[in-house]
Amino acid sequence: MKYSQKALSQTVIQLCLAKGIDHIVISPGSRNAPLIIGFTEHKAFKTFSIVDERCAAFFALGMAQQKNVPVALVCTSGSALLNYYPAIAEAFYSDIPLVVISADRPTHLIDIGDGQTIRQEGVYANHILYSANCREGDAHQSFNELEINTALNTAIALNGPVHVNVPFSEPLYKTTNVPTIEAKNIPFSITPEPFNGNTDSFLAHWNTAKRKMILVGVLPPNSVEQEYIDKLGEDESVIVLTETTSNLHHPNFFPAIDQLIAPLNDEQFEALKPDLLVTFGGMVVSKKVKAFLRSYAPQEHYHIDPKRGMDTFFVLSQHFETDFDYFFDNEMFDIKQVKSDYRDKWLTIRDKRLKLHESYVNAIEYSDFKAFSLLFEGVPKNAQLQLANSATVRYAQLFDLNESLEVFCNRGTSGIDGSTSTAIGAAYAASRPAVLITGDLSFFYDSNALWNQYIPENFRIIIVNNSGGGIFRILPGKSETENFSTYFETKHSLRAEQLAKMYGFEYQSTDNEVSLARALDSFFNASEAPKILEIFTPSEVNDRVLLDYFKFIK
Repeated sequence: MKYSQKALSQTVIQLCLAKGIDHIVISPGSRNAPLIIGFTEHKAFKTFSIVDERCAAFFALGMAQQKNVPVALVCTSGSALLNYYPAIAEAFYSDIPLVVISADRPTHLIDIGDGQTIRQEGVYANHILYSANCREGDAHQSFNELEINTALNTAIALNGPVHVNVPFSEPLYKTTNVPTIEAKNIPFSITPEPFNGNTDSFLAHWNTAKRKMILVGVLPPNSVEQEYIDKLGEDESVIVLTETTSNLHHPNFFPAIDQLIAPLNDEQFEALKPDLLVTFGGMVVSKKVKAFLRSYAPQEHYHIDPKRGMDTFFVLSQHFETDFDYFFDNEMFDIKQVKSDYRDKWLTIRDKRLKLHESYVNAIEYSDFKAFSLLFEGVPKNAQLQLANSATVRYAQLFDLNESLEVFCNRGTSGIDGSTSTAIGAAYAASRPAVLITGDLSFFYDSNALWNQYIPENFRIIIVNNSGGGIFRILPGKSETENFSTYFETKHSLRAEQLAKMYGFEYQSTDNEVSLARALDSFFNASEAPKILEIFTPSEVNDRVLLDYFKFIK
């Protein structure tokens, strides 16, 4: 086995190994040669080579999303690590552990005109949990060990991104057959403190409020014990609003928030307005529920989250720094049932909406809406479903997806960049077959994601291609906006067929309801290569069909 002669490289490799950080995504370069040598020569590491740093970072994000342990990224100096930034911001807001290890020039070469240098120290300052800025030289060994230990332990403990910046002077490629240092591992150890938040106010309001609303954002599957799901579902004074990305299911929950809220008038909004609001989970997709709860504010709002107390509706009463299960495990014995018609009244409205929804879907012409209805019915049970942002995730909010699906979407920053790369990383790491549903702009924006040799044969991509950003057509005032089709909707005539051929995907396309239904019958069958299904829809009718939907279910 070979080791880089650089003591700093040996320190990074030894501490990653000691802490079980063994999946390493590497982008090529020269300044990071000591790290590449160290990771690739050691059999304990699983290394991945991905050229495009933005794609590499989202690929690592997808693996960490599924494994729930840190995945490391290794890049050269200069603009390389800036290309990681979109995924770092997503990891920061989605609580996904990533470790960026960036090679750097020595300090005396920064800002003197040397090639491929930028100011790398603290470059992610606003979206990072810890930045370790190492120093080269034997005199700094103890300092470097402490910094790297702290960074890696933070990623593990707090489930988020950290940055380790390691400067290397030339020569970069010299190796040794034995390590020259033995890095001191400072084990991660934390004794969880018992939750001791003052819940008196919460219990007093909970046990008297007749209209209690629980709003759940993004959650990984199996985040909440079924016992608590059932107790909330059985409480007639509680309505639980979930989203596709919440991964929570109960017959008495409300999984299509926009479907429930969009048709309401002022009187009905007043009737729906909760006395007490409890929120937990990550970002909420629905703009309509945000607008509702800001305009019709609850008397009390309690947010449950170990890290952040998000005052989304500007009326936050208290933040409980714990997870939902732990909170309700402690408080459930003190919670009392309150007689109320709140849940049943809105369940009746929900059930009427569902019948109207079904009638509308059966009657509408071929469009995005019709295509998505067929897709969500056609995805196999027990699949991992990755959703792109913009139109895709918003259409998903209107359908009651099969409970066996595990649903993911990059909602931390809600960007269209990296959806495909994330899905591929998740597909590689997951035990379930993975399906990505994406729009055309999201797909083509991240097309370098397919430049990847780790894509499983059972991975499936479904592209709804409406020849541009069709979601913008529903915005107020769009018809009065100059150059709408160029600068908002971004019309194009691109097709994915040649990309599929170049990267070794099987390819199918459809442009009507009959051919789509026929394609879905075989698209998920076993194959020797991953597959792409491109669905072409008529952009000139999609916005009308969607807007008419909310009128119809009213």
